[in-house]
Amino acid sequence: MQIHLPHTAFVSLSYPHTLPTVIGAKNVRVPSERIPAGIHISIIVGSTRRWKSTIGVLLSDESVAWDDTVTLSLDVSPDILVEISASFEFNPMLGNGEVVGKLETSWDALLGHGNEPFDISFPPVRGVRPCLTLKATVLHSSDNRGSALLDSITESGIARETDAGHERFATYVTSKTVSYLNDAIQHFQSVLDQCLVGHPDCAEALTNLAWARLQGYIRNDFQDIDSVASLFREALTLRPEGHPNHPLSIYHLVEALTWCFSKENITAYIHEAAHLCCKLLPLCPEGTYISSIAAGANGVDYVIRNCNKLSVEGSDEGIHIRRVVLELCPLGNKHRPRALDKLGWALRSRFEQRGNTDDLDESIQCRREAVSLCSEGDSERDYYLNNLAVSFWFRFNHQGNHHDLNEAISLYEESLRLRPVGHKSRDFPLDNLGNALFTRFNQRGNVDDINESISLQREALTLRPPGNPYRDYTLNNLALALKTRYGKLDVSEDLNEAIDLFRDSLQLRQHGHPYHHQALYSLSSALSSRFTKTQKNEDVEEAIRLCQESLEALPSLHPARYFSYMWLQEAYLSRYRVQRKSADLSLAVENFRLASRHPTQGFPNRIVTASNWIVAAEQYSHQSGLEAYATFFNLLDRHLSTRSSVISRREATAVFQRTRSAPVNAASCAIRRDNVRHAVELLEQGRGQQWSLASRLRTPLEDLMSASPELAQKLSRINKRLSDAQSSTGSADRAAADQAAMQCRRLQEQWEAMVAGIRNLKGFSRFLLLPSLEDLQAAARHGPVIIFIASEYSCSAIIVPTSGEPHNVPLPSITLTELKNLKDRFARAIRDASTLGPKVPRNDLIVLSRTVWDEIMLPIVKVLEHVLNLKHHSRIWLCPTADFTSIPLHAAHPFLTKPDGSGKEPCLEDLYICSYAPTLSALVRSRQLMKKRVPPSFVAIGQGQPRAGESKELLAVDSEIELVRKIVPATVNRTTISGDVQQLVPVTVNRTTISGDAATRASALQALEENNWVHLACHGKQDPEQPYNSHFVMKDEPITLLDIMEKDVPHAEFAFLSACHTAVGDKETPDEVIHLAAGLQFSGFKSVIGTLWDVNDAFVEHVVKAFYENMFKGGVMDCTKAAWALNRATHAVKTKVPLEQRMVFVHIGV
Repeated sequence: MQIHLPHTAFVSLSYPHTLPTVIGAKNVRVPSERIPAGIHISIIVGSTRRWKSTIGVLLSDESVAWDDTVTLSLDVSPDILVEISASFEFNPMLGNGEVVGKLETSWDALLGHGNEPFDISFPPVRGVRPCLTLKATVLHSSDNRGSALLDSITESGIARETDAGHERFATYVTSKTVSYLNDAIQHFQSVLDQCLVGHPDCAEALTNLAWARLQGYIRNDFQDIDSVASLFREALTLRPEGHPNHPLSIYHLVEALTWCFSKENITAYIHEAAHLCCKLLPLCPEGTYISSIAAGANGVDYVIRNCNKLSVEGSDEGIHIRRVVLELCPLGNKHRPRALDKLGWALRSRFEQRGNTDDLDESIQCRREAVSLCSEGDSERDYYLNNLAVSFWFRFNHQGNHHDLNEAISLYEESLRLRPVGHKSRDFPLDNLGNALFTRFNQRGNVDDINESISLQREALTLRPPGNPYRDYTLNNLALALKTRYGKLDVSEDLNEAIDLFRDSLQLRQHGHPYHHQALYSLSSALSSRFTKTQKNEDVEEAIRLCQESLEALPSLHPARYFSYMWLQEAYLSRYRVQRKSADLSLAVENFRLASRHPTQGFPNRIVTASNWIVAAEQYSHQSGLEAYATFFNLLDRHLSTRSSVISRREATAVFQRTRSAPVNAASCAIRRDNVRHAVELLEQGRGQQWSLASRLRTPLEDLMSASPELAQKLSRINKRLSDAQSSTGSADRAAADQAAMQCRRLQEQWEAMVAGIRNLKGFSRFLLLPSLEDLQAAARHGPVIIFIASEYSCSAIIVPTSGEPHNVPLPSITLTELKNLKDRFARAIRDASTLGPKVPRNDLIVLSRTVWDEIMLPIVKVLEHVLNLKHHSRIWLCPTADFTSIPLHAAHPFLTKPDGSGKEPCLEDLYICSYAPTLSALVRSRQLMKKRVPPSFVAIGQGQPRAGESKELLAVDSEIELVRKIVPATVNRTTISGDVQQLVPVTVNRTTISGDAATRASALQALEENNWVHLACHGKQDPEQPYNSHFVMKDEPITLLDIMEKDVPHAEFAFLSACHTAVGDKETPDEVIHLAAGLQFSGFKSVIGTLWDVNDAFVEHVVKAFYENMFKGGVMDCTKAAWALNRATHAVKTKVPLEQRMVFVHIGV
């Protein structure tokens, strides 16, 4: 590569002279093989005059370009000497550098080429001939000032000694004669002795001496490598960042460190080299010789390869060096997949030690990329697949996301296919896939999984004979699978074999082994199982001792302490079941407590432990029962808050079987301990967690704004970001979903930190803490709230009055089994009633309504009447739990004639105005939002003709919408508050209707946001599998529950949902109250009319007409009248509407 630069100026002479131009050089190799800072040319005329070119940068193809010009007089001397020299520093130079080649020539030889460029060759260096390209021009001029650009050859002593050192060192390299090395070192040492600290040539002197010693060390002719590294480090400090020789000094130190590592295998050397390489590469211009050497096989490439060969450490420093190595491997670098995998490995190792989820997430990110960089057919693809699967498996065990387990199994299976029988590494995917199938068995209970797991582990064990470094892993995993199958199938041979295998694994994992603790508690678990069967004390005593030893082997925050606590608990509990010593039960409970609260273990395992603690406390009537329930709810709440979408929260809830019964069982436990207040608090903590978590982000901040506007604004912003993230359905792309989950978790951590700071403000100590009974009692401000508890231990009701203590009302006439039966009978009766004519008596429903009155509502009514002295026609709120949610409690009716024959006995709705409340907190929140009043606007949305194939046509929708339009008045009275004075003020109602083709998803959602009163007439669909997909059918696309939840309409007041199944909860998690009516209440509607089952299009208009006529009676528009209006409407249409079509409508909210 030759670059022609502008010629330098020259001085004219009075006699003929020549103008040589040094254009460039190629095939430039330094005899000593040292990396030069650059190359320069010297032209020596006679013995006293010399011209030096500028220092040209040596390029990667061993060429240099100058285009420098010098003016020489033709009468000075007939002969000239041309030298190519290597400079080991940029200006100023110390000496003339190392001679690459020299050539004597004459003026005639130079001038014989005219004005054309020509080459001159030099003697070969390391197999190639350096070649210099020149051009010479004769000038005639009368100017007589001599050859002004030639300098006198006058050099200092240190320069001459440096040049002598270079010459001796080059001879040493080519001849391998040690005496020349000694001479070179002596010369360089002499120069250094003359360059004291502060001398401008000190760094150059240090470098020359260090380089000579390093080459002697490489060739085993010099031993003191520490002094070499010290000299290079000292030179580097004298050439800081920005110094022209800084990159070369870094390279020299890297070279020394890599050679030290290659000879002495000390990890610190290669680690330091890697750090330096990160600094070096950006400083080496692309295409230069130093760049090609630095990045080549003996430079950065060597550093990367050897760092990737080192054992992985999960320490902070170990992870840091893995990040450094990855920085050296940009996209396209062949070593990048391995560097990514090693960083992923280190992060996963640190996770095992500390339990930080961020490490595991980043490990998966790294290993995903590593797999993506290995195409089908890549020889290492199976390796990266297996390692990615390992990280997924770890994350599943920590977070419980079933997608992670599925992906791990899929990746293991692919890795196993790529390692067929005979493959040297087939044992890894065999063992790992077996372990993953064992995990899936624990989740789903499919015996095929545990059998296949054992089969795969046995095959892996044959491939890991005694002496194999991984045999202990397979021994442990096979033993664990056998012990688990014993627990399922009760085959004694499995348990005995498991114990033998655990003992073999422990033999290989002696004290000091990183998994010694695992071998101890694993064997302990099997011995506890055998003690339960044989009741031999030596087994349980050894089990206890082994767990205690495992705890002693682990630091206090190590995640694996959880398993030691868990199995120690199991050992104590096993012994208690046999020997009935209360001390053992107390010790078991203490270990339940320690395991469930161990901060570095994942929430799923801790939730399971808290669940088992509940079982033990209930079974043995231990006083820690309420603590166990509270721990369970707290852990579940924190676990759900880490999920990135409402759907993933529901999936996470469904994993834990006890979530369905825990709230009511907790309340029952508190009642049995005569603590009704705590029963209410526990119920509220355990129920409706989906809504509770979401509503935190919509908490009114007016009070906080007054106390700290800055904090209020910050919290508002992060609430919005979290709400947006969590309301999504999640991405189908797993990598994108992982990224979203990480972002959501970090936002959640920021939110928690901010809320903790707010609690330090005066008056905000309970900000967003779990509500106390006093907080919850605000729900009963306008009438008592009755909570119905359906527990396996007892059925009862708690009446929360407007003031005073809550009242427990036992329901001894009904059990949970009978309640489930009652629920099923209601479902059949309603289904059968839909086939009957309107005048046919609904005898089955009458019988069931009478049962609800006699066995459930009558005991409660007696307390309301005789204890609370609640006046008839007062409002009450029903808050059903569990199976009570599927029973129309408001329709309780004695269907009896009074004893004196004067008429019918009153039913519940004759006595009181009934509303429903999903939770007390939801009702409290609606009451708080009642402060936000805006001018009334009413929209009626009707869609009776959905798109083809979606649903059948609803013929009465258009007439229903027209009916509503006519009834809603143009002007109404609204209550306004001025100081302490309330008054009715006439206001105009903005009335609109949307129907037919105009009733689309977009237009309906917009109407829900823009209007505070809504009537919606259409098909409603409850999705039993995924309740968040429950929806209203529009012309084009449905409005889902998720769509509704995303809306935040604090000014909204009332919604009438004239559609099917709008107030029906999720069968799997009924206490979460996930339905369309609850969604509208969450979005801001304080008062909602919903439906419990199918609405008959032929009768709905009667109810709607009667409702709105009562609702707007007196010209008042007040959403708190909705419950009374519905009560009056269902009474008014008794002769027109059959019983099940009157019972179907319920009021929710204020």
